[in-house]
Amino acid sequence: MSETASQDFLSLVTARQGHFRLESGHHSQLWFDLDSLFVEPPRVAPFVNGLAQALRGRDVAAVCGPLVGGAFLAQMLSAALQVEFSFTERVLPAGREGLYRADYRLPRGLRDRVRGKRVAIVDDVISAGSAVRGTYAELQAHGAHPGVVGALLMLGSLASNFFAQQGVPVTSVAQLPYDLWTPGECPLCVCGPPLEDIAAGAIL
Repeated sequence: MSETASQDFLSLVTARQGHFRLESGHHSQLWFDLDSLFVEPPRVAPFVNGLAQALRGRDVAAVCGPLVGGAFLAQMLSAALQVEFSFTERVLPAGREGLYRADYRLPRGLRDRVRGKRVAIVDDVISAGSAVRGTYAELQAHGAHPGVVGALLMLGSLASNFFAQQGVPVTSVAQLPYDLWTPGECPLCVCGPPLEDIAAGAIL
């Protein structure tokens, strides 16, 4: 991992400054639009290859990523590592409050396939880690053994700290500092632009 790798990755995405509520419920002043990241696979391939190299030797039998970007990444990595591919889908339970409200579910046809397997959980970019935390819980619920978490870009340390507590190593091609606040601690809520809810796609 290097500063050059981080800057090279940022050239592939669009960053926006503002006041954002992330899927996890945390607030941030920086958001990355990742919709176009996998539109031209050759451009992102060097980063995928770098992550594949980091995952080699981890003895994983499958790679699992949350839809959307994490699943695209997982499919590319499964081909590079010659292991199975799986993915999870986001579910937002009605009425759930607080942080990390989203669940992630394996499609029914994949649940038995991951049972007993050591799995790498991957996502294109990880900040608070809502999607990979949800995927981690779902894999465990179906008897899989999450062995490592990987990302093309890791923002901040919140997700890394969580997985360190679970004894799961985290690896990334690039890493950048990233400010995240709980709603009660967010300085932008006091004197900042209107809050944009990323998960709901709405200005609040």
